[in-house]
Amino acid sequence: MSVPTHSLAIVYHSPYGHTAKVAQYIAQGATQVGVIAHLMNIENIDWDQLDQADAIIFGCPTYMGSLTSGLKQFMEQSSKRWLARSWQGKLAAGFTNSGGLSGDKLAVLQQINLFAMQHGMLWTGLPLMPTGRSADDLNRMSGFLGLMTQSDNAPVEVTPPKGDLETAIWFGEYVALLLMRIFK
Repeated sequence: MSVPTHSLAIVYHSPYGHTAKVAQYIAQGATQVGVIAHLMNIENIDWDQLDQADAIIFGCPTYMGSLTSGLKQFMEQSSKRWLARSWQGKLAAGFTNSGGLSGDKLAVLQQINLFAMQHGMLWTGLPLMPTGRSADDLNRMSGFLGLMTQSDNAPVEVTPPKGDLETAIWFGEYVALLLMRIFK
């Protein structure tokens, strides 16, 4: 059995636990294909581990059509890495969760994408065709810039729904496999 040689970090802000749950499912997908996944709530960032990771996936809830102030603060704290080009060439991806079906999640993914581009990172989206529109379907919101999930303002124990969580696993696997393909 070979030891995983690639790692990715999942940096997220999750005030109510829904986004953390999605991050855990993304990590599950990545580890299933042999990539080490490091989960990092923005309150406990390991900057050295981020610098060493081959990929970073960023996520937060969508609040009022925008990313959270917590993730924005993390972004601003990364300015020394931006100046040093520490993350240039790393693979990047993004995810977001909102209570509403739309909630303007695309705006959040665009903000995360722009942040990654500022750092010179290589962006990957979610190239998964939707399988339908029910809560059990994969990529039911037809998000292609990144992963979109919905919590429907319900408790974290029951939401996001099965299809969104399975899409998160798919996304984690996809990013991990792409990482292994790009950085052999």
